[in-house]
Amino acid sequence: MHVTQSVAGLAGLDLNLLVALDVLLEEQSVQGAARRLHLSEPAMSRTLGRVRRALGDPILVRAGRRMVPTPRALAVRAEVSAVVERARALFAPAEGTDVRTVTRTLTILGHDAVAAAHGPALYARAAAEAPGIRIRFLGESHVDAPFLREGTADLEVGVVDTVAPEVHREQLYEDRMVGVARAGHPLLEGALTPERFAREADHIIVSRRGRLHGPVDAALAALGLERRVVGAVGSLPASLFVIRDTDLVGLNTAWGLPLARSLGLVPFEVPLDLPPLRLGMAWHPRHDADPAHAWLRNAVRDVVADGDGRGAPSVSEPSPSHPI
Repeated sequence: MHVTQSVAGLAGLDLNLLVALDVLLEEQSVQGAARRLHLSEPAMSRTLGRVRRALGDPILVRAGRRMVPTPRALAVRAEVSAVVERARALFAPAEGTDVRTVTRTLTILGHDAVAAAHGPALYARAAAEAPGIRIRFLGESHVDAPFLREGTADLEVGVVDTVAPEVHREQLYEDRMVGVARAGHPLLEGALTPERFAREADHIIVSRRGRLHGPVDAALAALGLERRVVGAVGSLPASLFVIRDTDLVGLNTAWGLPLARSLGLVPFEVPLDLPPLRLGMAWHPRHDADPAHAWLRNAVRDVVADGDGRGAPSVSEPSPSHPI
């Protein structure tokens, strides 16, 4: 009896409401959702009313001139997105899909330096090859969550530390950490030793969790040294602006050097044996056969390969102050 009732309930379910809900939660605007779904605003408003009745929740409520999601909407957002995506993959042709005809929003989870360094090239490639695909960068959270499994993000790019067994991982290349300081910083004069690095400058750390220590501190401790860390920020670009206007010293990835140089900062080799950064990407296996997702993975591979920083000078190159 319960099985019969469940089947009957599914038979009466309108999957278009899930698609509408997914777009409404992305746009947080009836006007924006109507434009995405090629509907009139009154039709979209009626659809929102049906969604509200189906879920027994307002879903979106007005706050000043904009609409914001309710707690219930936030709770189901990732699940709704994942269900809609799985449905698209189920009914999409297995081969031969032209990504030029695809209309999707794909979300990349990663450090904000990923967007700063590779965003321009990715957006240019999307405009040329897949104009209907919108790329949304989602910053790393200070808490660990199954973003890929829940569908909050489609692809994770960076130092992938997820341990979820079902997640597919692909290493792109190994990067290294370099120091950055303002032009004319005293630390850049003369040979840079571990002792000078630790004692002649105050340091700032980039940490999404607000940590005040890292691999540099472990490497210094092995030499009996300790640096003075005065604070932490959650964003690499923010740290570079702080470093530009202070005597603080920070770290950057080799492929992030163009961003540092654009602010007039001087990169230098850190005189320590630091572990490499293994940069890669990860995704949930439900995306394996999705043409749009396959396009995104290929685009990230190519863009990262073109600007991965491996052409930066090596530590062994002679220079009195070890600049890069």
